[in-house]
Amino acid sequence: MWDNNRKPKINNNLLNIIIGICIAIVVIVGIGGVAYGFQYWKVFSAEQDGKAALAKAEQDRQIAIAEARAKKEAAEMLAAAEVERAKGLAEANKIVADSLKGQDEYIHYLWIEALKESKDQVIYIPTEAGIPITESTRLMPKMPTNTK
Repeated sequence: MWDNNRKPKINNNLLNIIIGICIAIVVIVGIGGVAYGFQYWKVFSAEQDGKAALAKAEQDRQIAIAEARAKKEAAEMLAAAEVERAKGLAEANKIVADSLKGQDEYIHYLWIEALKESKDQVIYIPTEAGIPITESTRLMPKMPTNTK
């Protein structure tokens, strides 16, 4: 089989088998690598999805906290404004009350002027006991009287 000047002869069938085995090994190793890589990719992808969800939840929490702080500050400022308005109103009422002490005639004059402006209205004027005189029957339709 071996000749000094000649190359060894390899059967073509044997060569095809060796090449087929090598290709099969490469394919099997490649499929295994792809399967392992796919599993690794699924784990990596799930981990990244988890990190993204955690980051979004943290951001949503920070947004909710910022909105709550803004609402709290707005409520505090509105309450302070309402207190200041009430203080101003109380001061104005005190000034008016102090200026009207002993001025009953002027108040009665303003009351009478206000009555002049009220047309077609029923006005109840308090008596000395503070009870208004009522005329509940005044607006009722007149009943015919039976005369024989």
